[in-house]
Formats: sequence, C-alpha cells, structure tokens
Amino acid sequence: MKLMTRLLAPAAAILATALPALADPIPLPELSAYMNGMKTAEAKFTQVNEDGSISTGQLYIMRPGRMRFEYDPPNEALVMAGGNAVAVFDPKSNGGPETYSLGLTPLKLILDDRIDLGRDNMVTDYREEGPSTIVRAQDPEHPEYGHIELIFTGDPVELRQWVVTDEAGSQTTVILGELQTGVSLGTGMFSIRQERERRGG
Repeated sequence: MKLMTRLLAPAAAILATALPALADPIPLPELSAYMNGMKTAEAKFTQVNEDGSISTGQLYIMRPGRMRFEYDPPNEALVMAGGNAVAVFDPKSNGGPETYSLGLTPLKLILDDRIDLGRDNMVTDYREEGPSTIVRAQDPEHPEYGHIELIFTGDPVELRQWVVTDEAGSQTTVILGELQTGVSLGTGMFSIRQERERRGG
C-alpha cells in the first residue's frame, strides 16, 4: 500500500494564482455539478510525494472509475485505475503490478459515477482560502480509508489540485496544469489486464 501511496496519493501545497480572491467558497452543489459534468479530462501534473520528491507526467481521467498517471522519464512507473481496481506498474519490481481495490482509496470519491458533496458526513472541511475553495471529503461509510482535499478555483470552476491522505496519514499532492475536459479517450487506456499483457506480465 505504501508504494501506491507514494505514487498515487497526492502533500499539501495550495496553488498561488493571480485570480481575484473569492468572497465566499464555491457552493458545494456547484462543485458537485462540475465534477459530475467531467466525463473525460487530461492534464499535465506535478506530484509532490510524502518524502518531498517530485514527479511530473500526464494524467487522463474517464469517469466513472478510470484514471491513468503516465510519469515522465526517468520515472518509468504507471498507475491505472479501472475495473474497480488500482494497479501500480513498477519496472523495478520483479513481479506483476501491485493491485488494490479502488474502493479502499480516497480517489474513489472523485471517480464515482455520481458525486454528491452534500452527502451526510462526506465533507469534513469546506473553506475559502485566497482564490481557492478547499473541500476535504471522505467515504462516509469508511472514514478509516483516509480522505482527499480538492482545491478549486472559480469563474469558471476548475479543479486545480488534490491532496490524498491515506489510512496511515501519508500525503501526496497532485497539482494540475491546464485541465482539458471533453477529450476523446479509449477505454483500453484504463485496462489493467491489457497493460499487464502488453508488459508480458
């Protein structure tokens, strides 16, 4: 689980932008509608790991349930979410990918078919900080799995970064570049089975 956290789990760094400060946090129903409207997306990302190391790469999202992190060289790892699982492909490992249930990770909260940030006991912190609205969410039925902080800017609403805290308290941050939505993505990009076969695993 630690390897997945190191590669996947977004430490905390709020984006400094030149956008004007918001008077109030963006309403939760508006944020839920924005996330539910995001069916496909891609963006460059910068990842800050728990140990302070930094990785970059390209992120692809196909909701519900699919996500792909392609890391820039020299990092040859690949992280995929698909088929209700998360797989970490690490060329340094002699075996196949480490695989976990998506439901055991806070990433499930942004990959669900329908996101409702107004659900009881889901949002545990909600505030405006400079130009950003910050929402901390957890699985209401399994808060022990950790939580995710989503950082949005407004006018128009855009997801700018997230911070995942796992069940052990380790954090990793993913800071997004320009997020392009409505892009054309193939489902094969998120097939753990196909990627395992391609790698001969």
